[in-house]
Amino acid sequence: VQLQASGGGLVQPGGSLRLSCVASGRAFDWSSMSWFRQAPGKEREFVASISYSGRGTRYADSVKDRFTISRDNAKNTAYLQMGSLSPDDAAVYYCAASSIWTADRTSENDYDYWGQGTLVTVSS
Repeated sequence: VQLQASGGGLVQPGGSLRLSCVASGRAFDWSSMSWFRQAPGKEREFVASISYSGRGTRYADSVKDRFTISRDNAKNTAYLQMGSLSPDDAAVYYCAASSIWTADRTSENDYDYWGQGTLVTVSS
């Protein structure tokens, strides 16, 4: 499985941005897709995850009600719509995939495949 993340860039505080993650390989291997982020000097942290059907989602408390994860299986793509961005959201965002989705899989160790990361900068 290969994951290709894109969509990062510079956005002003309060702005929005949509990240995309295109997956290739066996669909079973990316049944669960998620986003993590890592800010400079900080550990990588879970942001959101989504099941293959899209009916299951999980968000970190810090992004709940501001970010929305979705997927289009016909396009092999997962999305992270980010809104009301603040400088605290600035980080390299990584997409990750696993063959299993449960709501409590929020650790890096729960995911087998990783994209290369896309940088989100929030600044005026």
